[in-house]
Amino acid sequence: MEIRKIRLNNVGRFTDLEVAFAPTEKHASKVTVFVGNNGAGKTTILKSIATSLSWLVGRIRTDNGGGSPIQEDVVTNGERFASIDAEVSGISHPSASASATYSWTLARTLRGHKAKVNSSLTKLTELADLYRFHIGLVDDNGSLPLVAFYPVERSVLDVPLTIRKSEKPFDQFDGYENALNGGVDFGRFFEWFRDREDTENELGISSAVMEQLKKISSSDEKLVSELKNMHLASRDPQLNAVRSAVNKFMPDFSNLRVQRKPRLHMAIDKLGSTLSVSQLSQGEKSLMALVGDIARRLALMNPSLKNPLEGAGVVLIDEVDLHLHPQWQRRLIQQLTETFPNCQFILTTHSPLVISDTKDVLCYVLDDGELEERTGLYGLDANQVLRSVMDTDARNSEVQDRLDRLLDLLQDKKLKEAKALFEELSADLPPGHIELTKASLLIRKLELRSA
Repeated sequence: MEIRKIRLNNVGRFTDLEVAFAPTEKHASKVTVFVGNNGAGKTTILKSIATSLSWLVGRIRTDNGGGSPIQEDVVTNGERFASIDAEVSGISHPSASASATYSWTLARTLRGHKAKVNSSLTKLTELADLYRFHIGLVDDNGSLPLVAFYPVERSVLDVPLTIRKSEKPFDQFDGYENALNGGVDFGRFFEWFRDREDTENELGISSAVMEQLKKISSSDEKLVSELKNMHLASRDPQLNAVRSAVNKFMPDFSNLRVQRKPRLHMAIDKLGSTLSVSQLSQGEKSLMALVGDIARRLALMNPSLKNPLEGAGVVLIDEVDLHLHPQWQRRLIQQLTETFPNCQFILTTHSPLVISDTKDVLCYVLDDGELEERTGLYGLDANQVLRSVMDTDARNSEVQDRLDRLLDLLQDKKLKEAKALFEELSADLPPGHIELTKASLLIRKLELRSA
């Protein structure tokens, strides 16, 4: 399933805005990125998509289920109503050969006013019924589309591992739990991991036991090989999907697991050293939990796929660069699309590194409620993106003005004034500054000519 386009009427600062999402004819990837200043409306677009898709999720989960309404405080000031129109490509009836397109409208009229636009959810219900038919009558292990929204408020504050006894067993529809309400709970990821690993250990050889057996039988290579094969065969496919996804994004990390001694905690190996997940930096924990949660939901919703990470769906991530080191920001989109190849990603970011390192990404710049598509960003350096896309100077404006003045003086061959300004800048800027190095060469060249 993919969302083709969305139209917002009187939603937030958008009076009438239509947005198309990749893939398009010009953009082969499944990634759309929004950039813009704080308050430009990036989050409003993501929340509107989540609000619209929540009704699809509600009706997939239960007959005539509902979703999140358009809140009154979202309606544009001075207007009486708001509406969100969505167009989605989804599975078709099993007898059809091509995917169909489904459109619906979600509307909200302020109290005390006559409705200008009414909600129209007929096609949404039809699409939800097809998914329910597909997994209920056609294939008990059929796949469901992932739909998830990860807001800015997604820090990992706790790593709970205690399984609540009153909780029902995890099932396929748990992939939708807290997926779109803006309250993503990474704690549920850790609880799920503990539950699956307990079952994995009961049915096979745990990693801890495997390590002990390898030490005891180290001299018998054939036995060690057999034990290793038994261990791999007993691994839980859903957990393997999560482990694989985390390792893909964080190559220095491996063997995510629950340890019972000396106390119950989640552990992971980093460059050969075992650490508690709670000891990781906020950036490491956030990335691990984000990637792990996407993988968990895909694993739950695609029980029959050999590789659950190949499941389809729509993932919305607000400020995708949050807490991430620039090295991780640079390769983030490529890793998302390689790890989850059939998912459509709609992202917002403030980082120039996120949008300049992957081909065919559809990038929009939001400014004062207006939307502009930007192309040709692949391969640009961060400074070019800052200037041309984000309308931000690459360096401190005062320093840049003084450097520009220095260059003008050198071009006008005003050597005395240029040398005085060069000395001032050399005192203020760190040694080896590239612009001062260039200026030093030009000064030397002018001195030689005058001599």
